[in-house]
Amino acid sequence: MAWVASQPYYQVEREVSEGEQKRSRSDRQIDLYHDRITTHRREFSLTHVFDMSYRRIGGGIGMLYLHTSIGVFSYTVNTDPRPFIDRFKSMPGGTAQPGEKIE
Repeated sequence: MAWVASQPYYQVEREVSEGEQKRSRSDRQIDLYHDRITTHRREFSLTHVFDMSYRRIGGGIGMLYLHTSIGVFSYTVNTDPRPFIDRFKSMPGGTAQPGEKIE
């Protein structure tokens, strides 16, 4: 099944070796499907996603927050995720009920 919306995000990994700090950036995608949201390492059924929110932190960078029944997950973005969030919010059944357990 093809995704209905996609949002780029990135992760910066820091490694200290021999007293030197190295940083590497990994570009990734959050994909919204009719029944789930997938990231590089996770998959969430839409029935377990309460909400999405966004907060700019400056310099063209912001944090996209995915509010789920197992916690809040944050993703660093450098493009405006509001179209992605709006698409999620317009989908039927895109909110979980508080206290609902993930199988």
